[in-house]
Amino acid sequence: MDKKARQAAILRVISECEVETQNDLQQILKREGISVGQSTLSRDIRELALVKRLNENDVNCYYSGLSSVKVGYNSIFAQSVMSMDNAGNIVVLKCRAGLANAAGAVIDELSFPTVVGSIAGDDTVFILTKTENHAAQLISDLKRLTVKE
Repeated sequence: MDKKARQAAILRVISECEVETQNDLQQILKREGISVGQSTLSRDIRELALVKRLNENDVNCYYSGLSSVKVGYNSIFAQSVMSMDNAGNIVVLKCRAGLANAAGAVIDELSFPTVVGSIAGDDTVFILTKTENHAAQLISDLKRLTVKE
């Protein structure tokens, strides 16, 4: 199997299953007839920019990295958001005037499994997560979108 097909299979598996470890991923791929060594799998995970984050059940699983966000979302979000913080399980994004809806749209499009919902005003976005840990994880994930390259 070529690299492109193997990496496509990896992305499909993590979108369909809760995969906690590289070993779990390796075993699932093996059951599907895809034999891959640990070093190759590690390289694929790095190249695909997979990240581990908490799902709605507080299980740390692999997800497609935020680097795979559609072109433009990173810069839209980075230009819109000035600061972010949480109070319990609520994440608050302070945005430039008139840009909270743009930031909120990016949050909605990313479909974080731990986000219950969000609401955007003119310069503020409130995001409700399932737990306080999910809020902290969300802030960590969103900070990657604000890095200006």
